[in-house]
Amino acid sequence: MDDGGTHPGLQVGDIAPDFCLPNQFGEPISLAGLRGAPVALVFYPFAFSGICTGELCELRDNLGDFEDAGVRLLAISVDTKYTLRAYAESEAYAFDLLADFWPHGGVAQEYGVFDPVRGMAGRGTFLINADGRIVDMFSTPTGQARPLERYRQALERL
Repeated sequence: MDDGGTHPGLQVGDIAPDFCLPNQFGEPISLAGLRGAPVALVFYPFAFSGICTGELCELRDNLGDFEDAGVRLLAISVDTKYTLRAYAESEAYAFDLLADFWPHGGVAQEYGVFDPVRGMAGRGTFLINADGRIVDMFSTPTGQARPLERYRQALERL
């Protein structure tokens, strides 16, 4: 991580840990099932919170940057799929919101971004290439949004 964020055991070049989580419609999305195309995993604390909504709306408004690079954007929080469906509808998100609800924060833990004191995912981002390898990863401390420019830098590494 370029900001000193803690991601035990994961480094650029590693195979990203596989997972299967329901999206806001209850459809299972597995990382292994998306092999063959790059994926951006965007962990965030909670739906409907101020900074998270600002970040995800900025990604929504710049989704073309990801689409132009052929990258599938997946936003992951510890909320339920029901909360995520209401959140996606209220903000018109055209990308999958994945529910890392049970076991609570299990995928966030695998990626080293779970905050066990607060019971939420931190703001960690992982760009994974078509072969399933992490090509970039970055995060920001609690209370700080990730800058769009940092996503653009990550996309250049594909």
